[in-house]
Amino acid sequence: MADRTFPIEGTLDLTPAHVHEHTWLEVLHEWVTTVDHKKLGIMYVLYGFFFLLVGGAEALAIRVQLAEPNNHFLSPEVYNRFFTMHGTTMVFLVGMTIIFGFANYLVPLMIGARDMAFPRLNAFSFWMTAFGGLMLYYSFLGGSGLYGVGNAPDVGWFAYAPLTARAFSPGNATDYWALALIVTGVGTVGTAINVIATALSMRCKGMTLMRMPLFVWLSVVTSGLTLVTITPLTAAQIMLVIDRYLGGHFFDTQAGGSAVIWMHFFWIFGHPEVYVLVLPAFAIANEIIPVFSRKAIFGYPAMVAASVGIAFVSLGVWAHHMFTIGMTSVSNAFFVLSTMLVGIPTGIKIFNWVATMWGGKIRFATPMLFLTAFVFQFLLAGLTGIMLAVAPWDWQLHNSYFVIAHFHYVLVGAILFAIFGGLYYWFPKATGRMLNETLGKWNFWLFFIGFHVTFDTMHFVGMLGMPRSIYTYEADRGWGHLNLIVSIGAFIQGISVLIFTTNLLWSAFRGKVAGNDPWDAWTLEWAAASPPPVYNFPTEPSVSSRRPLWDLKHPEDPDWKYE
Repeated sequence: MADRTFPIEGTLDLTPAHVHEHTWLEVLHEWVTTVDHKKLGIMYVLYGFFFLLVGGAEALAIRVQLAEPNNHFLSPEVYNRFFTMHGTTMVFLVGMTIIFGFANYLVPLMIGARDMAFPRLNAFSFWMTAFGGLMLYYSFLGGSGLYGVGNAPDVGWFAYAPLTARAFSPGNATDYWALALIVTGVGTVGTAINVIATALSMRCKGMTLMRMPLFVWLSVVTSGLTLVTITPLTAAQIMLVIDRYLGGHFFDTQAGGSAVIWMHFFWIFGHPEVYVLVLPAFAIANEIIPVFSRKAIFGYPAMVAASVGIAFVSLGVWAHHMFTIGMTSVSNAFFVLSTMLVGIPTGIKIFNWVATMWGGKIRFATPMLFLTAFVFQFLLAGLTGIMLAVAPWDWQLHNSYFVIAHFHYVLVGAILFAIFGGLYYWFPKATGRMLNETLGKWNFWLFFIGFHVTFDTMHFVGMLGMPRSIYTYEADRGWGHLNLIVSIGAFIQGISVLIFTTNLLWSAFRGKVAGNDPWDAWTLEWAAASPPPVYNFPTEPSVSSRRPLWDLKHPEDPDWKYE
């Protein structure tokens, strides 16, 4: 084995490309017209973070309304709009845009490529996604309806029929919602195709499929799952528009349609969509936990197999959202079993992360703090998910705040914590500067405390019978004090996000210079300059193991010996 090729050729001594002085108009034009995957990835992340602030503000308004009984902070109509826009924003404009931003930026760097397979498609996909988000929020200005001009959608992010019929949703707000999701879906599909094509056809010399970083593997699996799940959602949106304007009656029960069909179409997208969001969180964990544990990931082949297994099983669990609608006992039993089955590959991942940390020399920098919390919270989210997979238990709690708490344990406790960890980890690569560690720890601890104050308490509110999506409640229900605690926790999380925003803006201009590899990491993106030049690498890298930078730093103990 002594004649192995040098793992990376000519990549550690890179310096950033010469930066010319430009006017702000030239800089703006360069970013708007760019096809560089790195700039597009950054724009995806910034776009998603902007909507995180917007969706977070909507959530805080909701929590003010529910902080005490018989509150009138929001009118019933405005409340319906806010919880509809909050859910739609967080799923489609925050989660999906940020995770595809990470994929855009990192996949070519991690596989030693100079760009995505289809750069122009990449730019087109981003701008379609951006236009869809702007179209959705234009409904605040351009929608018209029963309560005046400027009505945002008010049908819930799941938009159950018959609420979306023109009789119950007059005006154009619901049309903005449907058309915006169709447009963002086009952008999402374009990005998914690009990620798959890039990872399968543009890997550098020596990078076989089983040497790809797990981040790339999960980006491919996520993209494949996206292609499958966006299709029924887009079909349902098209049918909804036809129902509203052309008399299609797909979901009109009085004309022979079926409201339940909408639920099937939506949730055959909606539950795999959770895995579209959480698999990239797994991907981030797979890169950060080994680096900060100073150990190779435990069970690489099992992690790949578990990721593919989760994608396949997730396509057969959607109707556990529909246990209460009157399906047959056979259907209920099938979806109970399939939902429990998805816990097996997920459990493999949790076990492997813990095994990676076990016995490692763990360094609790801010990225590792967020990812440690991610593992703990995702385990709890999985346990409550298994509880809700039991049909009789689900019948009792289906439309309660218990389900909301479980859902947010996944979307916030797992996905958002992983995203924060990823931002702290890869920010130095994108900007050449470090985020402030002191502010980072304040960001983490406030977000961690606020999260548990909010969503732990919300489980108990749900078990006491508080239904989801209600505008207010009577004082004699016994929910008032618990709801106040939930709202206090939400504001603690809001303060944490403001600290992160401050850290982001300050560090981008004044942060400590990072260098090319501040974390002593192992994957190819850390071999490029920080920030990388337009062409990424001056010559194509050549790798001989899963940890090419380890091979370069430790020639006496190369990683390929252990494959």
